[in-house]
Amino acid sequence: MSSSLALAVDFGGTKVESALVTADGELVPGSRHRAPTGRAATSEQLQASVREVIEFALTAAGERELAGVGIGCAGPIERSRGLVSPLNVPNWRDFDLRGFAASVLDDRGVEATVALEMDGVAITMAEHWVGAAQGVDNVMGMVVSTGIGGGLIVGGRVITGPTGNAGHIGHVEVADIVGEETFGKATSLEAIASGPHTVAWARREGFAGATGEDLAAAYAAGDPVARAAIERTGHAVGQAIASATALLDLELVAIGGGFSQATPDLFDVIRTTIAEHYFGFVRKVRVVPSGLSGEGPLIGAAAIVHRSELLPPL
Repeated sequence: MSSSLALAVDFGGTKVESALVTADGELVPGSRHRAPTGRAATSEQLQASVREVIEFALTAAGERELAGVGIGCAGPIERSRGLVSPLNVPNWRDFDLRGFAASVLDDRGVEATVALEMDGVAITMAEHWVGAAQGVDNVMGMVVSTGIGGGLIVGGRVITGPTGNAGHIGHVEVADIVGEETFGKATSLEAIASGPHTVAWARREGFAGATGEDLAAAYAAGDPVARAAIERTGHAVGQAIASATALLDLELVAIGGGFSQATPDLFDVIRTTIAEHYFGFVRKVRVVPSGLSGEGPLIGAAAIVHRSELLPPL
């Protein structure tokens, strides 16, 4: 195992986590730590949480030299300047997260380069590195959970776009289906197919549960509304993947996130939807569950450092 370590940071809408990750994509035992974020957190509280997790990882590293610091952050971001504006963290708009992380290192006397990418990009890099997309060079990684995000590798290279937000599959339009309004768009994939929005649709149809776990249990028990909700979500995700494949000629889509695990049948609905497309090159795309555990976002943040050659230059 290589001794080269990346300090990985994953920043999301409910928590920020850090860990040390080897050049083989393995978390160093005892180096993982999390702190809260959240919609109600002030900028000062968010900064304190980021500082806490970085300092924990630095302490775990001891005297070992770091290959760099990789940050995966909920979008949108501004890649060239290291700025973040996570949709579900309203008190950070154009916050210089890359610069703040660098200042934490400076305070500890640590010299290391800090790199920041959208979390969907990070998770896709993790799947390509040690997950379900190993050996495949035209890939979309997706997360279906509280929100829906994604990232792209095309021709063996990560596609970030000039702002760093390429692959934001949750905010594409899905024709013929109308969900709840999400950031002004009731027809976006996330408005229809995220866990909370799927549950909300089911509740309007008479479902008595309140969570994705409740919906999954009801689906397993044969509840017709729960089954209709999962089929609706799978159809929307399948439509979005078919459209992305028509645009990019993808070979594989790896889907993770808590709600993607509601039932294996969700993947059957997605695949059936894609199989109905009229283009053979669209129908050929493989849709598979993530090959990563809950460590995936941190492995992805580390991939920003350990697999930086796949990224476009800043």
